[in-house]
Parts: sequence; C-alpha cells; structure tokens
Amino acid sequence: MISTKGRYGLRVMIDLAENEGGKPVPLKDIAERQAISKKYLEIIVKELVNAGFVIGTSGKGGGYKLSRDPRNYTAGEILEVLEGTLAPVACLRCGAESCKRESFCKTLPMWKEYAQMTHDFFYKKSLMDLAES
Repeated sequence: MISTKGRYGLRVMIDLAENEGGKPVPLKDIAERQAISKKYLEIIVKELVNAGFVIGTSGKGGGYKLSRDPRNYTAGEILEVLEGTLAPVACLRCGAESCKRESFCKTLPMWKEYAQMTHDFFYKKSLMDLAES
C-alpha cells in the first residue's frame, strides 16, 4: 500500500511541474494549493532534495524546483525514494536473504509477476504524464 508520504510526494512533484516556470516555488504555496501541512511537506521535500529530484534555495525568492525536466521522472522512482521498495513480499526486496522455500514455493511466481506488473505500471508513468492528466 502506498502511504500518504508517497502520495503527497507525487502531488508535490506534480505541483512543481505545473507551477515552477523556471523560478523556485515556495513550500507554503505548495502546501496551500495541495491542502497539506507545510510541516509534513518539509519532511517529504527533504527526502526529494536528498535524492537529487528537487533543488532547494533559501532566502527571498527561495523555494523548490525540479532538478530535471518533468518528462525525465517516473512515478515509480519518486515512489521508491519516498516509500522504499515496491516489492510486494520481503523475499523480492533488493538485497533480501535467499529464501529456503524459493525452489519449491508455489506462490513465488505469482509474487514475481505482480511485482513486475507494479514496476512496469509505475515506471511507465512520467511526471509530465501525471501533470497533464
């Protein structure tokens, strides 16, 4: 399940794509437009800055802007930065220990198929696609 952090993070990124116009967008403006607590957005934006997705500037005229063109972000990468892996089960997470049941697990093929469908769905949606919908 995608948490509010992931959902709000997508909304922030969409808001920046729609409202940036080459200038940094104040977080208070995003918070007002999106009806999300500025305090909560500070946490989310900090993670987006740390991931290199957003650039923050302080002072008069400061705010946030995308670090690259909206066409060059996917919903999947944004969600994974904020949520962690989208893997549906622990054994499919990156770096997971080998499961003792892997060779005879009857549900593993289903989980692999589901994980691939989820990955493909979110990674085919660009930020621009979301902003234009």
